[in-house]
Amino acid sequence: MSQSPRHSTVPFWTLLLSSVALVVVTACGGSSNPLADEPYDATDVGLAGGAGDGQKADPGKPIEVTTEGGDRITDVTVTDASGRRVKGDLDPDGSRWHSTGALSAGVRYTVRVSTEDEDGAQGRRTMDFETSRANRVLRVAFGPQNGTYGVGQPITAELSEPVQDPAARAVVERTLKVESEPAVQGSWYWVDNKTLHYRPQEYWPAHATIDVRATLEGIKVGSGLYGGPVKGVRLTTGDRVEAVTDASAHYMAVLKNGQEIRSIPVTTGKPGYATRNGVKVILGQEAFVRMRGTSIGISEGSSDAYDLPVYWATRVTWSGEYVHAAPWSEGSQGADNVSHGCTGMSTANAKWFFDNVRVGDLVKVVGSAGATMTPFDNGFGDWNMPWKQWREGSALTAGKREGGTSPADTARLRPRL
Repeated sequence: MSQSPRHSTVPFWTLLLSSVALVVVTACGGSSNPLADEPYDATDVGLAGGAGDGQKADPGKPIEVTTEGGDRITDVTVTDASGRRVKGDLDPDGSRWHSTGALSAGVRYTVRVSTEDEDGAQGRRTMDFETSRANRVLRVAFGPQNGTYGVGQPITAELSEPVQDPAARAVVERTLKVESEPAVQGSWYWVDNKTLHYRPQEYWPAHATIDVRATLEGIKVGSGLYGGPVKGVRLTTGDRVEAVTDASAHYMAVLKNGQEIRSIPVTTGKPGYATRNGVKVILGQEAFVRMRGTSIGISEGSSDAYDLPVYWATRVTWSGEYVHAAPWSEGSQGADNVSHGCTGMSTANAKWFFDNVRVGDLVKVVGSAGATMTPFDNGFGDWNMPWKQWREGSALTAGKREGGTSPADTARLRPRL
């Protein structure tokens, strides 16, 4: 039997693998591309400006990163423990980087530097430094304390040092955080150099949770003044309770979540002692208080003088305006105004009112001959200020249109077609 010669064949997949192996071997056999190499340790890079070598840097002065060799700095990041970055500028020739953003006091920073040598090889260096503590510390005390309040309760921030400069106020205000669930729009208002109030555009929602905190610690506020640690507060709101008194009709309507739950005959301030109009916020409650005419400037022995034991008193101003029991005037309640400015009612109604309201609930008076409750100097009259005017009291929104765009911005964002 004749046999044909056998030809040896190489499978296609074997040739393919050989080609791949050849490419891989060639690629791993060395490279002239410096980007493929591991970054070298950029030991020629150092810190200047008072940082490094165990020295604490002055937070009021810029930090510099420099290189002494022929390497060029290509990138610098300076961050604190929370990841906040410090702004800075790099010289065009790559020989120096310096901070332009403010450093915080008493903070540890990490500096990460990237470099490049004359051959294009990449270098890396990581360094740390600390800033010295501040000699003057700005502290903030939030109010009220943790607890449940009515929907009219403003938030207050009391500063330990006066802050007047607009730029410094903006720095402080930017660190004061108010977050609510459900979320609402709100703003701070600078009452004076040491006091801020915060309120929403409308009242707080019923049954909301409000967290108040600050990120002020270590932040530079002004020359030599840095923020200190701040203790936050958490508030909750109850039902929306509003007491609306029509002084001309001599009746108070008490509403809960928009529904009237009680109508109460009352007497308010007589001529010369007219009750203030406007919205007030309940400041506190006293089951018993002794009221004397001398506390509001009435002389002893005059026809208007009084000295009375008063029960179930709910305070709405620091100067002494209350909603309280007034059994001596029950004949005038629902018919005439005979008080010295307070809202009087029967003992039973005053006890009911006392038991059904809380600090932060709203007391509104209309139809009185009195002036309107002032916003800040006699309790919480914050809600009597229009929202547009309130925003003008913020260092961040004063002079800005609500929504953040001016007519010029709108024109720029909407070019003509």
